[in-house]
Amino acid sequence: MTTLDIHENGLYLVIEIRDDGDVRLMHFSCLPYGKKENWGKDRYQTLVEVQLSGQDRPGERQGNKFEITSPGNRLKYLSHTDFRNQTGRLITVTQEDPETKVQVTSFLQFMGELPIVRSWSEIVNCGTEEQGLEYLSSFVLSDIMKEGVKPYGDKLSVKVPNNSWCREMQWVDYDAVTLGLTQALPDWDTHSSKPAVFSNTGNWSTKEFLPMGYIENTECGNNLFFQIEHNGSWQWEIADHPGQIYLALSGPNEVYHHFWKNLKPGDSFTSVMTAVGSSFGGFETAIQNLTAYRRMIRRPNADNEKLPIIFNDYMNCLFGDPTTEKELPLIDAAAEMGCEYYVIDAGWYADGDWWNGVGEWKPSAKRFPEGLPKLIRYIREKGMVPGLWLELEVMGINCPKVPETDDSWFFMRHGKRVYDRGRFQLDFRNPAVIAHANEVIDRLVNEYGIGYIKMDYNIEPGIGTETDADSFGDGLMQHERAYLKWLDDTFQKYPDLVIENCSSGSMRMDWAMLSRYSIQSSSDQTVYTNYASISANSPTALTPEQSAVWSYPLRTGDREEVVFNMVNALLLRIHQSGHLAEIDPERKALVKEALDLYKTIRPDIRKGLPFFPLGPSKFDDEWVVSGLRAENRNYIAVWRRGAKKAKISLPVAHLKGKDAKIRCIYPSYHEAPLSWSKETGLMTAVLPENVSARLFLLEEE
Repeated sequence: MTTLDIHENGLYLVIEIRDDGDVRLMHFSCLPYGKKENWGKDRYQTLVEVQLSGQDRPGERQGNKFEITSPGNRLKYLSHTDFRNQTGRLITVTQEDPETKVQVTSFLQFMGELPIVRSWSEIVNCGTEEQGLEYLSSFVLSDIMKEGVKPYGDKLSVKVPNNSWCREMQWVDYDAVTLGLTQALPDWDTHSSKPAVFSNTGNWSTKEFLPMGYIENTECGNNLFFQIEHNGSWQWEIADHPGQIYLALSGPNEVYHHFWKNLKPGDSFTSVMTAVGSSFGGFETAIQNLTAYRRMIRRPNADNEKLPIIFNDYMNCLFGDPTTEKELPLIDAAAEMGCEYYVIDAGWYADGDWWNGVGEWKPSAKRFPEGLPKLIRYIREKGMVPGLWLELEVMGINCPKVPETDDSWFFMRHGKRVYDRGRFQLDFRNPAVIAHANEVIDRLVNEYGIGYIKMDYNIEPGIGTETDADSFGDGLMQHERAYLKWLDDTFQKYPDLVIENCSSGSMRMDWAMLSRYSIQSSSDQTVYTNYASISANSPTALTPEQSAVWSYPLRTGDREEVVFNMVNALLLRIHQSGHLAEIDPERKALVKEALDLYKTIRPDIRKGLPFFPLGPSKFDDEWVVSGLRAENRNYIAVWRRGAKKAKISLPVAHLKGKDAKIRCIYPSYHEAPLSWSKETGLMTAVLPENVSARLFLLEEE
């Protein structure tokens, strides 16, 4: 037997290549492999799972679990490599199925000095017959709860981020019981039919869950954290197998996502990218590691270095009804406040109701009697970069351009065009669609002088398309990869163009998209007090400098309402909105104070790491807290949402035992008591008003 005993970046991996050719991933952890007698004995470990059509699966009561797949269970070792590239150490292992002659290569790419491995698989049909691919894993790890002496049911802790419209990034805690994985039989006979599956089907990749998770062994303190980097259908599952719990990450499959791929002799297919890490320090440390990793894989761009302040006229403001008359006072007010980008949101391309008619993307003469270009020039004269809203991936069923198209432009199922909410889904595999998209972008940038695009996407076209595809899911995946290729080409052509990823807020907040886009809409939430939880949790899903948060002071309100709104965005990316031209001078001054402060702290935002004194926020929490650590500066946003007591003590664990100065940096009128205790590691603050927010700074001395 050959053992690949790998210790890299605080991770310990053990891959066994057995004498019979079986390849097993025995260990992946921040803990060393302290092998015990029963570890691996009569247990099923694998490096990859692959299911082909017409192959018999051994084992019992698997149900819809993707374990002991076929030919995944009979793959045999062919070769492996171990070398370093520009990113870090890369391990590859290639196996072959003796019967079908398919070959599967597993890739394990270490990421710089981070305790994270990027993992994916590639399958090649080296045989003489066609093979139908139903499932291919990107990462599989068995026995994830093996460390310690307690049964897995007593130490398994899982966090899952629920995500939905206006209720984004809400983490839910599970144990073995709530996952349905209670151990009902002795170790050797535990193989139930139930997996705990977290999945997405369709083009809205994050409409129910974020494609990530966190698993902790509460007995030993080690964890696994991961994300699936795909902009469509994906799945991860955790389930039992005799004596163990396994984790499997993948893109689409046939059972859940209508994905099936016909591999002719010589054909290949690459799975979706995943990232998996392990560390001590709990959830907070895991998120900090993911933050550093996300910055590493992201497209280099000036937007994430400069963090300009963006005004957008939509939220609690014009709501998709722009006109020159309405825009002019807002442009003046935004410039006065110090905003650096100004975005005209939805509606600029239609005289009236526009939902079903979008697709040409030409400005309305009725809304802008002197022309949209003149208004855009006015924005530039006021010292701001102009931007426009766009929904380029759809075409309304009443769009004047529809008669110029044919079925090849759109998603098709059962011989009919797919549409949702009065829009067709464009197919980005079609060169004519690419030409259409390029014409629109070229016109907006070169003729109108646009420097920012809010790229929205408000439909869900479902399981995919049948055009030039082996299955609906195959067509969907081809389209999604074609869209990413179009994005790459667009950014290469216009490297200074800022494009915001928006899909009804954050219905596509995945890292296939976020590795390209520099900024992400976090929500369409219109209630500013609800936004606090979304804002506080957003660094779990994306880097702070990519998280666009609305701040929209209301026409009528008090100064605490304005401050609450501004604190929502101050540690992230400010999407300023609201009727700034119509609020009173005192409240307008508070907006200006916040934006001026932001310009001084944004260098820390782009490199800071998040921390969570109270853990992830829940939607009904009376106190919400979020922190950002940059060198010796620790920014702490605190929101009080109806708590009976005005005083709160917050643990800042990494500063315990250290001297630090504490002060409120926004708003300037705050005078309530504030203290720091290095002995207890507690920061204590008073927020006198029942609904209020503050931004504090703890500076290490």
